[in-house]
Amino acid sequence: MVRRRLLPVAGWLLFCLLFAAAPEALAAPRVVVSIKPLAGLAVAVMAGVGQPQLLLPGGSSPHSFALRPSQMRALHHADLILWIGPELESFLAKSLRDPNLRTKTLQLTKLPGINLLPARKGGSWGEDPDEEHRHGGIDPHLWLDPANARQLLNALSARLIQLDPRHAARYRANAAAEKRKISALQHRLKQQLVPLRQSSYLVFHDAYQYFEQAFGLHPLGALAIHPERAPGARRIREMRRQIKNRNVRCVFSEPQFEPRLVATLIEGTGARHGELDPIGATLPDSPDSYLALLQGMADNLQACLGQ
Repeated sequence: MVRRRLLPVAGWLLFCLLFAAAPEALAAPRVVVSIKPLAGLAVAVMAGVGQPQLLLPGGSSPHSFALRPSQMRALHHADLILWIGPELESFLAKSLRDPNLRTKTLQLTKLPGINLLPARKGGSWGEDPDEEHRHGGIDPHLWLDPANARQLLNALSARLIQLDPRHAARYRANAAAEKRKISALQHRLKQQLVPLRQSSYLVFHDAYQYFEQAFGLHPLGALAIHPERAPGARRIREMRRQIKNRNVRCVFSEPQFEPRLVATLIEGTGARHGELDPIGATLPDSPDSYLALLQGMADNLQACLGQ
């Protein structure tokens, strides 16, 4: 009799233990992402399963950011850490040398099939003796090439499937859908930007080479040799000569940096002031934020250069 009473109780306890463990067992992988453009792609792949955690606030620059203790804890608790590489997120490079973290990383500059361009230097792009040492000669703004974004989606979905095979079909479908959207947008943007291919313009810093090659654009140079160091008087005089002598139509600032410098530069020249946002600082987090990033850049180029 006692044994018969104990059996239902034991069954109930077993059910409770399994139910309590279920949320942990079914939890999505904990994905930490360095910058907003990568977060947008991760949100798209993880839609319906989980949400990645963004390290770098939208208005911050990866060139000068410093990790807080809470962000270090997030790295240690992560199942996957998605970043460009030490060429961009120098604030992560030292931490990710930790063997316990290094095995959890997905570094874009190391992915097979990624298109890597050399950093430009000299002439209108400036000359910085420390730049090659700091970036290893690579231009790290590789997310602005839609083909690179598609390669990332392939690698990210494959890694998530390894971590969470139960949702493999969802990850594959999400990645495939996002790749189709990116390809369709790339086709539309090529048509939109055709009239701007001969336009003369300057950018705040050299962050757009991948976008330019993807869409056939030809800027004349960059105002800042490095985004964290304001250009000196000599550099500003040189850029003002460029604006006047080469009929520069627009000079583009960025939302992360003070726009007054550009306003001073173009004063009295007839050039217009536009804004480009290579990191999506002003965009809300959504599964379409990467698409909105590319579309926003094209629209802002057209708004300033197409007048």
